[in-house]
Amino acid sequence: MLYTYFTIALRQLRKKALYTSLNIVGLSLGVASCLLITLYVTHELSYDRWNTQADRIVRPVADINFGGNHFDLSTVGSFMVPDAAKELPEIQSWCRIRSYGSFLVKKEGAGQLNIREDNVLTVDSTFFEVFPLKIVEGSPAKCLSQPKTVALSRRSAEKYFSAPQLAIGQTLVLENEDRWQVTAVFEDMPVASHFHADFLLSMNGNEEVKSDPPFWIANNNFQAYFLLHKGTDKQVFAKKFDALSISKIAITLQNIIGTTPEEMAKTGQYARYNLQNLPDIHLYSDLTAELQPNGNIRYVWILSAIAAFILLIACINFMNLSTARSGGRAKEVGVRKALGSGRLALIRQFLSESLILTSIAVGLGVLMTALLLAPFNELAGRELTIPWSAPLFWASLLGGIGITGLLAGSYPAFFLSAFNTVQVLKGNPLRASGGGFRSALVIFQFSVSIVLIIGTLLIFKQLEYIQSKKTGFDKSQVVLLNDAYALGNQVNSFKEAMLRNPSIESATVSGYLPVYSNRSNYIFSKTRSMDKDQTVSMQRWEVDSDYLPTLGMSIAAGRDFDPKRVTDSTGLIINESAARIFGFEDPIGQKVYTQKSGMQGAPRPEDFDEFTVIGVVKDFHFESMRDNIGALCLQLGRSTSSIAFRYKGTETATIKAALEKEWNSMAPDQPFSVRFLDEAFGRIYEAETRVGNIAGIFALLSVLISCLGLFGLAAFTAEQRTKEIGIRKVLGASVVGITGLLAKDFLKLVLIAIVIASPIAYYCMNSWLADFAYRIDIHWWMFAAAGVVALAIAFLTVGGQAVKAALANPVQSLRSE
Repeated sequence: MLYTYFTIALRQLRKKALYTSLNIVGLSLGVASCLLITLYVTHELSYDRWNTQADRIVRPVADINFGGNHFDLSTVGSFMVPDAAKELPEIQSWCRIRSYGSFLVKKEGAGQLNIREDNVLTVDSTFFEVFPLKIVEGSPAKCLSQPKTVALSRRSAEKYFSAPQLAIGQTLVLENEDRWQVTAVFEDMPVASHFHADFLLSMNGNEEVKSDPPFWIANNNFQAYFLLHKGTDKQVFAKKFDALSISKIAITLQNIIGTTPEEMAKTGQYARYNLQNLPDIHLYSDLTAELQPNGNIRYVWILSAIAAFILLIACINFMNLSTARSGGRAKEVGVRKALGSGRLALIRQFLSESLILTSIAVGLGVLMTALLLAPFNELAGRELTIPWSAPLFWASLLGGIGITGLLAGSYPAFFLSAFNTVQVLKGNPLRASGGGFRSALVIFQFSVSIVLIIGTLLIFKQLEYIQSKKTGFDKSQVVLLNDAYALGNQVNSFKEAMLRNPSIESATVSGYLPVYSNRSNYIFSKTRSMDKDQTVSMQRWEVDSDYLPTLGMSIAAGRDFDPKRVTDSTGLIINESAARIFGFEDPIGQKVYTQKSGMQGAPRPEDFDEFTVIGVVKDFHFESMRDNIGALCLQLGRSTSSIAFRYKGTETATIKAALEKEWNSMAPDQPFSVRFLDEAFGRIYEAETRVGNIAGIFALLSVLISCLGLFGLAAFTAEQRTKEIGIRKVLGASVVGITGLLAKDFLKLVLIAIVIASPIAYYCMNSWLADFAYRIDIHWWMFAAAGVVALAIAFLTVGGQAVKAALANPVQSLRSE
């Protein structure tokens, strides 16, 4: 019996090749799209779940509003972590992590070449208690207990020493001077981790920790993690931690500023700590000084909705096309019932055909997913794999086949099997019902597609706005030489040598750049005290006298640095925001003060360094356009991590080659690395760009799948109205008139979809744009453009079937009358 059902099903599918192809292509595209996005979403939700203690680990973060600036920091002071552990018995273990950026690393010995390593972290000896990575070689409890010891990942141990067991006891040289002994090798960190490390340097002996003052709010530079005892109530712990932090912050404020939290609150200023659960960091945390860029739960929800809607659109198409095709099988049903087939047998037959078609489509969708996974990984910036060995994966596929096949086959199975045999064989079959429901499904399909089109358009318009908006500096034609400190005392010689190249217009030595780069916040005051009403928290960047012209920044008042003026060593150039926050009507010549380094207690007047404002630079965006421009000052100083070169517009390849040649001459054993300022600026919005690209591609797919369904329904409608069309032609109707008659019904549905989709898209995109301090305005023409595109595509889809029906010979359609 099953063999008979299968044979008949395949015969019917071959007989209706067009409908079969539309069904398979539409559903397989929907399945492939849903699988790809599901793999991405599943990966995003799995971050840090590899840690078996993830549910017991929390991270304290700082929320500070002080000196005219608001800081949401993922970092805290080094003293806070062990101090909290002493006060709170719920803390089983703790660990601090400090990132100092990339390092130059080489094996000890003559002739060894440096390699630039980015994943280098300084950690406490308790790191492996909090993050239980598998240790390949060495002791997890002791490997980082001594100064100048380092634990390597497996891949790093193999890169430098061929094998993990050969790495133990060896010495690595960092930054050409510090010698670190390898004491352990750990398995490579899982990809789904909110930070990654290949080198773990011992915190023991760290000079920054030694010099940090014994206050909770001072020098927030350390990531911190608390491992709580099993059974700890996190809500109770959070309340105890909050109470403790309030008391400790009060001590800090009293000793350094001479005020209380209550007095600060009256001016709208505050400092507090919050706790984050480890598994929430990747998707729910986008704070300053994150160890690595995190994801965004909003984008996970957006992509999840896109996946669900695309699959739903594909399933709707499948059901609509199955319904359309089943209308022509009424006589077949009548013959089968006349020959003795029961209703149950007919139901089985129709359901088996639907399940076979669904199985083929899902199988093809899985194959498409496997073929498209590599380009999708490149698009999404992930390393996703299909979980072939996961039972849940196969169970989901089988469940999808069953649900879709049963839903799609239910109409022909139960409706057609109930036809009256005599009426059907007389040529008077029951009319197919459900036209209103099918119209509602078409409206739903196009509403979703139009929302995706509008959303994609607005995302790209916002990204275009960011790239084209005046940033306050000129990011074009600037190349950045990385790791310039590797030149040692030849940094300025390298700069001068390149300035002799006629293609180089200017150059500046500084690691402080208006992209992801060095950051350094200081508290400045208008007096030699830390009075809360006189202080401003400012970024302080160390630059040379060529910084402003090289980066294309403009002076709004005063002057630039002059290397010939000795007094400029204590001069500051502040930005317009800083002048406004200080309340300076005429900033030039104003005195500002900041604490000297190494302070351990309440400051005295002699504990302040004095600076004079010599210029005001026009505001420029040095952070993401999600944030307003904050206070910043420039100071003459030595920061040699980068050299920026402005070059002539057509000389990109020549400049890069010239830089590499000069580098190999002055630093032959050091790795050469450059990047371009405009590309580095674009990476700030990498997440938005990726989501925009993904949404754009799947928006096109949703439209394509919707059009496949519209095409099938147009064919179905034309088939049902064959005699009507014939009569109209006999009575003198033109081809254009009949085409318009058939097309307008579907175009009405698309117009209704536009009306429904527009407010939904406006609400969603307005919420997304709210994250940006600098954003585009949403204009009516964006919705009109999406509507015109949808109408044009729908007309082209339906028009072909309408013209075909209008050109048909009326004699053929009316000869039975």
